[in-house]
Amino acid sequence: MTRILGIETSCDETAAAVVEDGRTILSNVIASQADLHAQYGGVFPEVASRRHIEVILPVITQALADAHVSLGDLDAIAVTRGPGLAGSLVVGLNTAKGLALGGNLALLGVNHLEGHLYSVWLAENAPEIVFPVVCLIVSGGHTELILMTGHGEYQRLGSTLDDAAGEAFDKVARLLGLAYPGGPALEQAAKNGDPDAYKFPRAWLGLVPLRQGRMASPGQDVWNFSFSGLKTAVLREVKEYSPGLRGGVDPAPRDLPVPNLAASFQAAVVELLAEKAAQAARVYATTELFVVGGVSANEALRTELVQRAPCPVRSPPLALCTDNAAMIAAAGHFRYESGQRDALDLDVLPNWPLV
Repeated sequence: MTRILGIETSCDETAAAVVEDGRTILSNVIASQADLHAQYGGVFPEVASRRHIEVILPVITQALADAHVSLGDLDAIAVTRGPGLAGSLVVGLNTAKGLALGGNLALLGVNHLEGHLYSVWLAENAPEIVFPVVCLIVSGGHTELILMTGHGEYQRLGSTLDDAAGEAFDKVARLLGLAYPGGPALEQAAKNGDPDAYKFPRAWLGLVPLRQGRMASPGQDVWNFSFSGLKTAVLREVKEYSPGLRGGVDPAPRDLPVPNLAASFQAAVVELLAEKAAQAARVYATTELFVVGGVSANEALRTELVQRAPCPVRSPPLALCTDNAAMIAAAGHFRYESGQRDALDLDVLPNWPLV
């Protein structure tokens, strides 16, 4: 039996969790900064790092108390090393180093994206996972399609060439005058709209949608994503209702059809993500398709993936879609079992790719 303390501070969530054997959550504490950054319409990096400093020790203390363990009951400390905001990452990593040194515990630097993948392992009563699986990682900063052939064994099939899906959601939400965080607000607005109201473009990048009767065509961009053109198309529609808008963040005019714009935008993003992920699962004959990251909480995306995928679709519980430390501890467990041990001179890697 292994017990891992996970620490996550890659962006604006200060989180700590204790996980047993990579599957069972004993505690999972998250201090959100969403209200703090709402006034800026996005994460203010220096403000985020300062808040991490203020709350990280109370969060860790609470996580240990909730799990009814002390440092002496742990086997290792897993901490997010990257990718993320440098100032935020430093707070978590330095805290983990101090605890590992003081408690004579193994230190494990974990990739944040790998953590999202291992959030799937934390679902209660989930069946065993059989490799290979195709993994769609969709969050505010990342959109990647990964082939996972074993623990720690990854092949990147594709990624975004510009905006991440979550970033596009947030930017379009601002254009529509919706509240921060933009992704959930836009999803809520879309529920009252017509997804066919606007024919927004889809950047297939060499992929022929299966509904047209053909499989993926060859080309290096076949599994890549692009959302900048879609975002620009929404902006053009908004300008039709607000001619004075010049790319700034203006309050939405009263006659702006926010629900229809939101629904049509969401439909375009969801179709791209779901179709490419489903075809990748088909081409690589995977046993399952994972969808993880903050955007994986989107109900329309989950539904569309299930309808299109040729295999079972698995996603984490909604509470584990966004950044949390339980997923870092789960990934840390498998790293610990593989023999990974990191030295105290470990440094942050803000742009650390998974593959």
